[in-house]
Amino acid sequence: QVQLVESGGGLVQAGGSLRLSCAASGSIFGFNAMGWYRQAPGKQREFVARIIRGGTTNYADSAKGRFTISSDNAKNAVYLQMDSLKPEDTAVYYCNVYQFPNDYWGQGTQVTVSS
Repeated sequence: QVQLVESGGGLVQAGGSLRLSCAASGSIFGFNAMGWYRQAPGKQREFVARIIRGGTTNYADSAKGRFTISSDNAKNAVYLQMDSLKPEDTAVYYCNVYQFPNDYWGQGTQVTVSS
């Protein structure tokens, strides 16, 4: 019964920043991880970042040093701060909650980075 809604996408120039937000409705008590994935046209959906219950974070190599994931348990929200954006970051970004035995996904938000 978990529903996720992403926001914050848009069009920015290379080197710019965006902050993505994901609001979760329904109970996510006992979640294992919350994270962000992205998918460019004609490409497979790929992992970007996640935050695990307890606060541990993981990042794709392409995101390290530029992106920061955070969460607000009181608001059932997860965020992705993206700095120093590159054209290759252009994709639809999806919020994910993993709560055994299910994966929940948002509808996606478009991020476009112009060169």
